[in-house]
Amino acid sequence: MIRTLLSEVKEYKKASIATPLFMILEVLMEMTIPFLMASIIDDGVNAGNLGHIYKVGGIMVAAAAIGLLAGIAGGRYGAKASAGLAKNLRETMFNHIQTFSFANIDKYSTAGLVTRLTTDVTNVQNAYQMTLRMFTRAPASLLCAMIMAFRINARLSNIYLASVVILGILLMLIMRHATQYFQQAFPKYDDMNASVQENVSAIRVVKAYVREEQETGKFKKASENIYRIFMKAECNLVYNAPLMQFTVYSCILLISWIGAKMIVSSSLTTGELMSLLAYCMNILMSLMMLSMVFVMISMSMASIRRISEVLGETSDITNPSEPIYEVTDGSIEFRHVDFAYRRDSERPVLKDINLKIRSGEVIGIIGGTGSAKTSLVNLISRLYDVTDGEILVGGRNVKEYDMEALRNQVSVVLQNNVLFSGSILDNLRWGDENATEEMCREACRQACADEFIRQLPNGYETHIEQGGSNVSGGQRQRLCIARALLKKPKILILDDSTSAVDTATDARIRKAFREEIPDTTKLIITQRITSVKDADRIIVMEEGCVDGFGTHEELLAGNAIYREVYESQTNGGGDFDEKAGE
Repeated sequence: MIRTLLSEVKEYKKASIATPLFMILEVLMEMTIPFLMASIIDDGVNAGNLGHIYKVGGIMVAAAAIGLLAGIAGGRYGAKASAGLAKNLRETMFNHIQTFSFANIDKYSTAGLVTRLTTDVTNVQNAYQMTLRMFTRAPASLLCAMIMAFRINARLSNIYLASVVILGILLMLIMRHATQYFQQAFPKYDDMNASVQENVSAIRVVKAYVREEQETGKFKKASENIYRIFMKAECNLVYNAPLMQFTVYSCILLISWIGAKMIVSSSLTTGELMSLLAYCMNILMSLMMLSMVFVMISMSMASIRRISEVLGETSDITNPSEPIYEVTDGSIEFRHVDFAYRRDSERPVLKDINLKIRSGEVIGIIGGTGSAKTSLVNLISRLYDVTDGEILVGGRNVKEYDMEALRNQVSVVLQNNVLFSGSILDNLRWGDENATEEMCREACRQACADEFIRQLPNGYETHIEQGGSNVSGGQRQRLCIARALLKKPKILILDDSTSAVDTATDARIRKAFREEIPDTTKLIITQRITSVKDADRIIVMEEGCVDGFGTHEELLAGNAIYREVYESQTNGGGDFDEKAGE
């Protein structure tokens, strides 16, 4: 887990090595100053030797300057290394997430992935910087100060040693309790971020139903959960400062009292006593720094585990060793296909699907909600893999194709249409980044989108807000269809993609498909029988099975479900989820 993270240091290895070296140099310079101060007092002030004072004072100034520069360099390189690690971690995680199949993505919430990319990486960044700087500086300072103190007077230094042991034990107990709370806190960020994301993305619905107060309450609850956990952790850590102050002042009093007696008995000089008091502060402050480093590392361990979980996730859909890069045509064949979203599911979503679709056919797919229409078409472009059986596109198993090559030839307009921030042209060029404006216009004409685009103030340069919130549902659907057409696919899948347009526009789009892209296989999922009755053939789905497959006339004559819904829709409305007569 730690090795995985450290592998992301990459080009910042030199900065990571330089930081602790500069911190050790800073400590060495700091540790010489009390020693030199003792020499100034004993051999300069007390002896009245002004030359010695100037000489040693100059060395002190040089040591202080070197320590200052070393501290600045250590801070600079530490910031560079930690920020670089965070940058690489985010890039690696984001790139890795792009390789996930839908099954992998289903394991994590969107808010959870966002928290891992932001809050968790920031925690690791802070911990890494403290490790490079403080985790090097504090032990080095503690060790050097202890050695120097024992070199001056071993008897008085035993007070430090006892204090270090006692304080170290107490601080470890405090941190142990605090760490437990920190590990509970970070998963709670997922809940809070989920609340924010859901509220912002659905703000129009929230306001339409006047649910601001309920949404505020939900966010407040998530925020208070984090507050309570951090309060419990901080209430444990609050004992650090009083314990440290008690220990420091106790040591100062004991050393001053015993040291004064030793000065009187001439077994200790005044300068040595001052040095011991300075080293006392160094030793105990080093302990305090170490305790805070351990707390930060403990806080980051939960984040490290969450980041490693994402980095360790392997996509269950991979390219074959020798992939096929060319899809010959748009023919599709399902051979005894079973599919379940989870391998351990007792009941598959799709059961024993057998279909054969010729290249260039228009295929309608209808069925009630939950009949697995979308699951069926998701398998064609390997957004998911089949559990059993096989799917052939262009006469070859989809698992034999290079995934990018396959998906470039299977254009999907999903049920939830998504547009991205940018101009209309920017969004259209998701289908073909090299498409000219005329090519974009032609795709929009086929999707019946050109007319409303030309009426916009800036035409094709009109800015689209995130998610396409500044265009209507029907306009958004038509733009997504145009974007898919720009790919010039061999297979075009429309997953309920004309539900928000009127029937006349729907008919015009279907007519354009027949005339403009006759060689493209078109799969149209819909609840409207009028949208598919002119299709070459129609698939009727029922509870994950194919209940019927044939032309409109064949299904009317031989399929009870299709006939019942057709009659309900032509005799006063109704859709596929409403039984006739109800």
